[in-house]
Amino acid sequence: MNTLVHLGRMRPAPEPDREPAHRLSVPEGMTAPLGCDAVAVPALIGQMIVPRLPRVGCVYADGTRWWWIVPADSDYALPWPAPAHYTPGALVPHAARLIHRPEGTIPYTPPIPLYLALCRVTGTNPDWSRPVPA
Repeated sequence: MNTLVHLGRMRPAPEPDREPAHRLSVPEGMTAPLGCDAVAVPALIGQMIVPRLPRVGCVYADGTRWWWIVPADSDYALPWPAPAHYTPGALVPHAARLIHRPEGTIPYTPPIPLYLALCRVTGTNPDWSRPVPA
């Protein structure tokens, strides 16, 4: 199953007219044993989410968005609520600067609390609480 998930994430080569993507790097002294993906939210929403989280991992900013480092495949069977944007491989369109570094050696923000905080702030019901069509 893991191989299938990763095969589904293979991307076509970048288009020549698009700006090259930048990979968010984990700060020196930190390790990412579960790989890295990123969740982007508008900066204002990012500020509203911080107090709702039990732990804030590495957060990067590119001017208009905040990028949260989460373990790879944190979008598996989980559609992130708009206006969030999930990016496998932590590839971002613009260079971003680190605005928060957690203590310790792990860069992750726990994805489920981040997801729930985003749902709360955006007024979206978590995906698992929606009715299942017959």
